[in-house]
Amino acid sequence: MNSFTRALRVIIRAIGTVLIVPFLLFEEWGWEPLAALMARLSRLPLWARLEDRLRKLPPWAALLAFFVPMLLLLPVKVLALFLFGRGHAASGVTVLVLAKLVGTAVVARIFQLVEGPLMRIPWFARWYPRWKAWKDQVLTRVRQSRPWRVVRAINRRLSRGWRRLKEG
Repeated sequence: MNSFTRALRVIIRAIGTVLIVPFLLFEEWGWEPLAALMARLSRLPLWARLEDRLRKLPPWAALLAFFVPMLLLLPVKVLALFLFGRGHAASGVTVLVLAKLVGTAVVARIFQLVEGPLMRIPWFARWYPRWKAWKDQVLTRVRQSRPWRVVRAINRRLSRGWRRLKEG
């Protein structure tokens, strides 16, 4: 591989990483709490039965159950793009944010329920740990970056100030 091709790959990888970081950060922030919120629905009998069925799925059905919610959100995202195209930016952003919240909650909960069967699919078991390691590495780099540390410091100061204001 010549130096131009190597440089191009590095640039494309850097741009791709910068574009995906906001999504990774959102997923990281929302995955556990949103999955826990969805788990509360298991108090409802119908939802509990649905979750029980998901847990018992064979590997390929579990894969389908994991990916179907992502596919079902595509029309909602197209709607958001339509709204943006018609000049309704606030509505488009609202639709996208709600779709991301609901989608993350559903996919996170389904993943918790079907992770075992998914790991019995050879290619999934091989690629999921690689994806997770790459994601963790990218997020570690982001958290070690100066802008991240500055924003965290400002956030801590604002939180302390807010608590003092509420107390006093």
